[in-house]
Amino acid sequence: MSSPDWLNKGDNSWQLAAATLVGLQSVPGLVIIYGSIVKKKWAVNSAFMALYAFAAVVVCWSIWAFRLSFGDPLLPFWGRPDLAVLSNSYITSPGFAGLYPAATLVYFQSVFAAITLILIAGALLGRMNFKAWMIFVPLWLTFSYSIGCFSLWSPNGFLSKAGVMDFAGGYVIHLSSGIAGLTAAYWVGPRIHKDRERFPPNNILLTLAGAGMLWLGWTGFNGGAPYAANIDASVAIINTHICTATSLLIWLCLDISFFGKPSVIGAVQGMITGLVSITPAAGLVQSSSALLIGLFSGSIPWFTMMVLHKRIRFLKKVDDTLAIFHTHGIAGALGGLLTGLLADPKLTKLFFGDDPKFIGLVFALKDGRVRAGFRQMGMQVVGILFVAAWNVVVTTAICLVIRMVVALRLSEEELVVGDDAIHGEDAYAVWGDGETYERSVHGHEGFDGVKDEEMM
Repeated sequence: MSSPDWLNKGDNSWQLAAATLVGLQSVPGLVIIYGSIVKKKWAVNSAFMALYAFAAVVVCWSIWAFRLSFGDPLLPFWGRPDLAVLSNSYITSPGFAGLYPAATLVYFQSVFAAITLILIAGALLGRMNFKAWMIFVPLWLTFSYSIGCFSLWSPNGFLSKAGVMDFAGGYVIHLSSGIAGLTAAYWVGPRIHKDRERFPPNNILLTLAGAGMLWLGWTGFNGGAPYAANIDASVAIINTHICTATSLLIWLCLDISFFGKPSVIGAVQGMITGLVSITPAAGLVQSSSALLIGLFSGSIPWFTMMVLHKRIRFLKKVDDTLAIFHTHGIAGALGGLLTGLLADPKLTKLFFGDDPKFIGLVFALKDGRVRAGFRQMGMQVVGILFVAAWNVVVTTAICLVIRMVVALRLSEEELVVGDDAIHGEDAYAVWGDGETYERSVHGHEGFDGVKDEEMM
């Protein structure tokens, strides 16, 4: 069958592959991380929150949220809802970007939306009512994610037109999930005291396996942002890995210097902050700048998490289980600011076209375009303020609405037991840490008192 003249098979193949790499970051990547980095009694619930969010977002995205995010403008920050994606004539026609069909763009953007909701879940593990989470996902996708996405990424969005630079989601995905996660964690409430005091990972090796999927999957995350298999995609990919490796090493060195031990979980945190901070800049900065961003992403979020968090009363009060505010909110904002500082006009031209307003402050000072450089830094700050403010307000409203229907937080009894009370399922058949059950929901009895003859 012949292909239409507008279709570039190479670009289409890369975009589909990039989308699948991003999808693998969530399923199984974050499913594995969430299921292994928490206490054993929360392994099933944590992993399932991620899996549910992925499925729910794909459905909602295909029915209405894609058009809210990238459709015809209804407002300067929101698209007009319709059912176009369900139409064969629409998904087989050229998309709004790239030389491939709209179906490819719907798929590519759906996995970005899904991972954003899964990241928010990281702040809520170990106590949120699963039924409340089921309601939260479609509401937040509709009234928060689609707003940021349209504003910053749609050609018709007001922040996009104004010149805010967000190459692959430092603002749309990471800043929004960090702020929303912290806000939702405030309204849901904390874990029980015992879990807050001691919350050891149940499987660090699996955590590393999931982290590896997250890191390598970022090749599609940032490499797919130019919507083409071009030079800018290659630049974005190498910058991603340079920054991430540097950030991991800096975090590791800080842990050793201040705590005397190389923490595996700390290294994973440093890896994540590197991935997040390079995301808004990946295809817009030189590789030397990616190295510099890695130095900052491995140190500034470390400082906010390890030092400031313990000194600021509000942050101590809010139970952000996996420190999503620091690893995604702080790191995303940091990356956005460094993009405004270090963006190379020769590279911004590859991504934004021949538009002189996109220039980092460092290069603007060098080229005698001081006003343009400070304007760009100002726009980066405006983007941060808009995304942060919108997510605080909307996430708060969503939580208040949900708690009128179901409890946001699990009952005290469920919080003590964990997975078995919520799902009737346990992560492992092998019992450890002194945990025994006289009777499970599956009818198996006496795990702590197996008869001698059954052992023979």
